Amino acid sequence: MNFTTFITLFLLIIFYGCSSSDDTPEKNGSSDDTPEKNDKHTYTISTFQEEHHAFGEGFSQRIEKEFHFPTDPTKVEKILMFVKLRCPEQSGCNAWDVFANVKVKDPKRNKWFEIGRYITPYGVDNSQLSRGFMIDVTDFKEILTGDVNLMSFIEVWGNDGWLVSIDFDVIEGTPDYKYISVAPILDYTTNSLEGVPYGVEHDFELKKNITMPDEAEKSALRTIITGWGHATPVDPDGRPCAEWCFRSHNILINNKTQFVHNMDAMGCDDNPVQPQYGNWEPDRAGWCPGMEVPIRKDYFTKDISGESFTFEYQFEEWSNNFQSEADNPNAYYAISTYIVVKSNSPIDMPLVE
Repeated sequence: MNFTTFITLFLLIIFYGCSSSDDTPEKNGSSDDTPEKNDKHTYTISTFQEEHHAFGEGFSQRIEKEFHFPTDPTKVEKILMFVKLRCPEQSGCNAWDVFANVKVKDPKRNKWFEIGRYITPYGVDNSQLSRGFMIDVTDFKEILTGDVNLMSFIEVWGNDGWLVSIDFDVIEGTPDYKYISVAPILDYTTNSLEGVPYGVEHDFELKKNITMPDEAEKSALRTIITGWGHATPVDPDGRPCAEWCFRSHNILINNKTQFVHNMDAMGCDDNPVQPQYGNWEPDRAGWCPGMEVPIRKDYFTKDISGESFTFEYQFEEWSNNFQSEADNPNAYYAISTYIVVKSNSPIDMPLVE
């Protein structure tokens, strides 16, 4: 065999031995519609679109509507809610930072569950965020399916307000657990001033008995809390309660502190929703104007399936002396807490009494 023939045969072997056949599908972008095991599929469900929230004749702070969610909860890995605010053309946005939230109605118990909360910015929208505030609402995937009743609320006291649009991104794939069940423990979320009074005697129930389902594999507490009011005495650094005063709250399980919530600075001056027209830069106690309120997740590290225990939310001690010059001298905490239970088998709801 001469040299030229050898080279020709060598090149033919390289070409045909290393090439893929044209009809071999790629792992991604295959013509086969069957997804790979780890493939994810994301789709968006649009709900409220530029709904005008305002106060006065012909307006409403609260809007309720029904939407269809074509989801299979057992395939849902995550659901993200996006809340977009825009200013009405004729009036502009309301001047104040106010309490706002989104709720879903649980059809089994005929109760509204708070799935997300945010504080409006002073006098502007949140267009610096392309899709608005982002809130993880995966814990409620068993309710966010089929025909879903949603409520959007802003505690605005002017006829200007905001235009609210809310979308949900549903990410399907392989969830950590197929089934999630939630039950409300505390729900004082109608508005900022109907929260739990702070620093005074009250009859709000902050202690409950909880019985877990036998199928529970992973369990957590999900809390959203914001303080309101300019009550006295102020802290040594001049902060009145409960909007401004930094506090540590305890969650007691069977009368022992198991979780702690620190209501302190979040870096309000770094908020991407800026500038705003009001006093947006100083740190509040655990929230900021023009930002979603953080969700506080507390995970049980031991198996509590089938167990019963007591729950108590305990505020840091402080007494209101009612010397504030504010129109309302009280302090309040608007709070929701849920017990969230996950399992890979169908699961009963936790019992809260």
